[in-house]
Amino acid sequence: MKKGIIFDMDGTLWDSSENVAKSWDDVVQKEKCGLRRITAEDIQNVMGHTMTEIAEMIFPMLEKQEAIALTDRCCKAENAYLRMHGGVLYPHLEDTLKRLAEQYPLYIVSNCQKGYIEAFLDYYQFWKYIEDIECFGNNSREKAYNIGLVVKRNHLDWAVYVGDIQGDYDASKKAGVNFIHAAYGFGSVTEDVPAIRAFEKLPGMLERV
Repeated sequence: MKKGIIFDMDGTLWDSSENVAKSWDDVVQKEKCGLRRITAEDIQNVMGHTMTEIAEMIFPMLEKQEAIALTDRCCKAENAYLRMHGGVLYPHLEDTLKRLAEQYPLYIVSNCQKGYIEAFLDYYQFWKYIEDIECFGNNSREKAYNIGLVVKRNHLDWAVYVGDIQGDYDASKKAGVNFIHAAYGFGSVTEDVPAIRAFEKLPGMLERV
């Protein structure tokens, strides 16, 4: 039986909100004089949503297509900035990934734009731990679909999705995979699900799922 672990990104593997906010604010202040400053709290509040949803949430004062276009430019600047500066990894992340990769194939599925996961893997040189990735930016499909896509193309018989918000749990259920709540992240889950309070606790939790 082939078992795999699929990770969410934001609130699960790292917190990039401070640097994402810096990159977005730089674009917004240069292009749209008069729009309010973009803060790390703004970014944290929308993480986990698709880029189309984020455009409407961050820029409700703009017409939809204008908001989407501005968000696209912000995302491109974000990818470049994160590839140079990274974010904040959760404690013991690499040691735990290394330990997990000795037993399981590891994957990442996110609602992010194309290039975001790659920037993370490039900056920290984590490609050696991650076997496959998928995101909303690649195919404009919801997270449940992309979780299922990774399961299918990697021929997994059993999989668990590790994420921090309710939407991650909902996507895992729809995709038909197990779920572990990264309770140290940005959000909460209303259902009674297995949860970890620190990333390094994941190997022990996997033994009980």
